[in-house]
Order: sequence, then C-alpha cells, then structure tokens
Amino acid sequence: MQAFQVSAPLDYTITEIETPQAAPGEVLVRVAYAGICGSDMHIIHGENAFVRFPRITGHEFAGTVEALGEGVEGLSIGDRVCIDPVINCGECYPCRIGRPNVCTALEVIGVHRNGGFEEQVNVPAANAHRLPDNVGLDAAALVEPYTIAANVLDRMQPVAGDRLLIFGAGVIGLTILQMARALGLEDITVTDVIDERLATARELGASRTFNGRQDDIEAAMQELTGGEGIPLIADAACVPALLPQILRIASPAGRVGLLGFNPNPSDLVQLEVIKKELTLVGSRLNNRKFPEVIDLMASGRLDALALVSHRLPLAEMPGAIDMLDHHPERARKVLIDIGA
Repeated sequence: MQAFQVSAPLDYTITEIETPQAAPGEVLVRVAYAGICGSDMHIIHGENAFVRFPRITGHEFAGTVEALGEGVEGLSIGDRVCIDPVINCGECYPCRIGRPNVCTALEVIGVHRNGGFEEQVNVPAANAHRLPDNVGLDAAALVEPYTIAANVLDRMQPVAGDRLLIFGAGVIGLTILQMARALGLEDITVTDVIDERLATARELGASRTFNGRQDDIEAAMQELTGGEGIPLIADAACVPALLPQILRIASPAGRVGLLGFNPNPSDLVQLEVIKKELTLVGSRLNNRKFPEVIDLMASGRLDALALVSHRLPLAEMPGAIDMLDHHPERARKVLIDIGA
C-alpha cells in the first residue's frame, strides 16, 4: 500500500509499504482523508524533538474500520471513525488526575508511531470515535484541530459575555475562532501580519481584525474596552516576544492560553501578572475533547469544511508541502484524499 514517509529532515516521499495487521486491542483503519498540520511540517523540517525517523506522519484523519484486533469490543468492521492521536498510560500522575494529554509516557499517533498519511493504519480501539451519519469523513478528518481549540478554550474558562483576542490567524487561530463562536462567544478580535489570513478570519466570523505590522493592537484594545483590557487572550501566533504585550493587553482577572512549542525564552513581567492576578495556562493536544467536537459538527454549529482551502490526492502531497513552505498565504487547511 502507499504511504507518505519522512525518512529524515527534508527527506520525504510517497512509498510502498506492507499493509499492517490488526494488533490486539487495536483496529485497522482504512484512511479516507487526512489533514496536513503545522506539526507535520515541523517533523518534515526536523524541528520536532519527539519524532524518530523514518516516520509516517499524520495525526488528523478519519476512515473506516477494516479489521478488529483480538479483544476489541464496541466497534465493528465498516464503522466510520475519526482518530484521537493521544495515547496515554492511564497510570502516571497526570492520567490519575484526568489530564492524559500530558501523560508522562505520552505517545502521539503520527509522531511517536505511524500516522494517517497511509492507506491503512493500526490505532488503539479506544482512540477510534464512531461518527454520526451526518458527519462526513472529510469533516471528521478535521475533528482533531478543533479539539486543540476546544482544549485551550476550556483551559481559559470563558464566562458569558467575555471578549476574546486571538493572536495568529493560521489554522489553529482560525479553529479557535470557529470553536469560540460555536460555544457562544460573540466578540472576537483576531490579529495577524498576513492580510489574506485576516480576510479569512472575517469570513469565518471575527468581529474585527488587525494587522500587527500596521496597527497598534494595544491602543485598539484599550479603545475597544474603555481601558479595561481583554479577559481572554489565545496566543496562536506562538511568538515568545509577544508575551509582554499580551500581558499588558489582558484585563485584570484575565486568562491567557499559550500554545507554542518555541524553545526561546519570553520576557515575563511579574508585576503585570500579579497586579492583575492573571492566569496563564499552557494547552497541549486535547483532553478527551473528541466527543464534544463531533457533537458540535453533528449539530451544525461547527462547519469544519469552511476551513478547507485545498483537497489533493496523496500523490500530490509533496507539492502541497512545497506550497505550505513557500506560499502559506495561499492555504488554510489542506486535506489529503487517501482512500475516499
């Protein structure tokens, strides 16, 4: 069968591999669609410390159950499923307190083990979520990025009427925008430095947008709130140098959600945090958010396909990577048709 394999940084190809067999406790999934994520690009560039090569990437995917491993219950051959990539041990401290997404023995499908950019893949049965009839496999392949958004918003604990400011209008910023609207937040500002992305944010329901290279974001937020500041700020730009500005913009009792893996240090002004009693939270992957996102899609409150800019066959994935590397402004979510 065919698979997209990364053998080393910047060394990737479509290759033929053997079809895996359903392992005990796992299901074999015939992949229909998979989405290209920024995390996949980091692996391709050699910027992910957790990955070991060679690796078949892809952690955003959906398909149908092809075979059941020994001991699997609750799923049947032919079930339409999407896959939570988070695999946890169930025994360490984070797992014991209900935070399996930061398990000390964490594995992520598509990072620590092979993922969805192949025609068939084994996954733990517990990670396969059955889909309602009205959620297509293309939309279901995008459940995972919306769980990232659901997770950071949950960590930020929105209150009815809260304003939200999103730094960054890439895919994660846009999923946060869509998820926040689905959850009932109405006043949402998005900032970025690429006008094309800001135009997409407006299409997807942003109340207002600002270009960080051209506009004074702090002054605009002060004017918008009468000097009160913004209670919810999501950093989807993931630029450490932005943190001091984010803390200045935050309102007293504000909550800031951080998503970046950038290893560079940030200047944290403790005075800003203490005088306002700010809450800064990290957010990694998702903590059992798949059922929530699937329900929002099934109800029509979340339109994942509005995020898709390109649909391409697996054979054209190298070209998609080149586009994302050199012309990111042309793309939102790139969806790869593997076996639809």
